[in-house]
Amino acid sequence: MGVAGFAVLAIAATGCVPIQHPPEASQRADVVQAPTDGITAKEGGDLVMALSSEPDRLDPTTSTSLYTRFVMSSMCEKLYDINEKGEIVGQLATDLPEVSDDGLRVTIPVREGAVFSDGTPFNADAVRETLERNLTHEASVRKTELGPIERVSAPDDTTVVIEYGTPFAPLTAALADRAGMIMSPTALAEEGEFAEHPSCVGPFKFVKRIPQTSIELERDPNYYAADEIHLDTISYRIMSDANIRAANLRSGDVHVADSISPQDADALLLENDLELLQSGSLGYQGLTINIGNANGSGQPVEQREGPLASDARVRQALDLSIDRPALVNSVFNNWYDPACSAVAPTTPYATDASTACPTYDPEAAKALLEEAGIETPLRVDMLVANSPDALRYSQALQASVREGGFDLRINPVEYSTLLDMQKQGKFDLIQLGWSGRIDPHGNMANFLMTGGGNNDGGYSSPEMDDLLVRAAQLNDIDERAELYGKVVELVHEDVPLIYTYRQRNITGHSVDVTGVRTYSDGVVRLARAAFVAEKE
Repeated sequence: MGVAGFAVLAIAATGCVPIQHPPEASQRADVVQAPTDGITAKEGGDLVMALSSEPDRLDPTTSTSLYTRFVMSSMCEKLYDINEKGEIVGQLATDLPEVSDDGLRVTIPVREGAVFSDGTPFNADAVRETLERNLTHEASVRKTELGPIERVSAPDDTTVVIEYGTPFAPLTAALADRAGMIMSPTALAEEGEFAEHPSCVGPFKFVKRIPQTSIELERDPNYYAADEIHLDTISYRIMSDANIRAANLRSGDVHVADSISPQDADALLLENDLELLQSGSLGYQGLTINIGNANGSGQPVEQREGPLASDARVRQALDLSIDRPALVNSVFNNWYDPACSAVAPTTPYATDASTACPTYDPEAAKALLEEAGIETPLRVDMLVANSPDALRYSQALQASVREGGFDLRINPVEYSTLLDMQKQGKFDLIQLGWSGRIDPHGNMANFLMTGGGNNDGGYSSPEMDDLLVRAAQLNDIDERAELYGKVVELVHEDVPLIYTYRQRNITGHSVDVTGVRTYSDGVVRLARAAFVAEKE
């Protein structure tokens, strides 16, 4: 019997059951925006945000970091955005796309009168150039997000036309994230990397960056809705330690802090001069297994050696060794939820198949390892971010998988270095997450399709590719949900990724600040924040 056959038997033997979420986590109410009712916003001021990790390149085409999205949300508008309800709304586009009956032609109307921060006029041709860059740049991680585009054109200054070979339903959702951030053609033509002199249409524009320290933005007076912007500057200060972020928030040295640790959240809720925003996440945290990334992401898949990379039974055993509910509840004080899939259970795409989870079963894990001829304990080296929460979880994980026959060795690495090592394929197992997108395609295809922009484990499966392509061609939510359930079932068989838990997005801010927003996509939005002048 082949590996795939063993995989099916293993899953059948251990069983999949729906995750039982701890009530303390699942019953927490979302608070996605700092209060604005009855508040007069102060004009001007310098807002400081504590950023939990160093962003990577300030380039929408090549960036992979959530923290880059925080910064760019203030200076790089997209064709579309999402609102507090998770609905797609126009930003640089003036309306939702018009799609032809056959689904092959998409027409997008765009703004008149907008200007990039470097003074270049915004128009449909600039949109065309950005989208073509996303499709052709050798380091682009946006191509899979945009689907099988055959041609992009700009028949006039306010109309963009995208033509497909086959229908692609997730396009609008993709354009509500980095794929839809439009870059200045002038900045793209300048010498050097765009990330060194980024220019977009946005409320704020880039001033300077001090690596590992800070990124500074200032208000752009040429922004088309400048009357809605209150702050003079936004400074993002890098503070990787959650305790330091919380201390700076309490002292008033920073006004906003992202990724508040569950270790601090309950205490901060009791502070009179601080407030917490919190929202459920569309994303996940998990473990990526390097199966075929021997030469760097984007290079042809090359099967790596070693039992974890070469035998699905070993990966299944690792999956079965993780006691998700116990780990999440003990490490994160019931603030987070266990997860076994990239499909958030709160979305319309969730099904029994996509929310099912292999039962924690260390004895079955050891049996699979024995079947695979593995001498236990099997040593596995795991890269992990050097943040306190990530280290706490990895240490608890280490103890959990030991029961299943694994000797997990933890190698802490600074976050931006971790991203580079992931892209270079310099890992066996890596603990990282994804902040989430409103369409499941954005949470799955880039990671699971052969050659996907974020498929850093080098996983390749024709069956998986076919499922994801077919799902993207459908408009019916139920039909798509059924296919994504099959995707999750195949993930549990092949185990290129092990989904472990789903965070809540927790943002702290001073009561002297209004208009801060944190939505389910994980991005902290500061563009329309302000200091409070007075309250009614």
